[in-house]
Amino acid sequence: MNVVIDTNVWISALISKDGLSRDIIKLALTDKISPQISTSLFLEYEAVMKREKIQNLCSLTIKEQNELFQAFLSTCKWNEIFYLWRPNLKDKDDDFLIELAVASNSKVIITENQKDMKSGELQFEFEVLTPQKFLERNQK
Repeated sequence: MNVVIDTNVWISALISKDGLSRDIIKLALTDKISPQISTSLFLEYEAVMKREKIQNLCSLTIKEQNELFQAFLSTCKWNEIFYLWRPNLKDKDDDFLIELAVASNSKVIITENQKDMKSGELQFEFEVLTPQKFLERNQK
């Protein structure tokens, strides 16, 4: 199943020792889901990972973080975005996630930021689910 994993889920998986976000990343690493990525999402993952606050919260060394990131990226399918659906969301910084979901034919955007993601003027065929809701629906 093609999914878009929002940066907040990736970062939560990095800084927590267990939890639902880690379970999402484990599904990707075991090929149970197919995470989709674009240049914009890659750059956001990378930039947020490097923030001092995130580094202070993360129990992994920078080397371990990079190894995990490379392993995760190896499971991702890269997508070029040819058509921009902007402006769509109230938070314009999240529009690229919608564009990636459309371009990759993803069934779900997995995010903790449901309120902003569901505020779009345009409606598409994918769902916006928290890690908890995604896991509840897909591990039965």
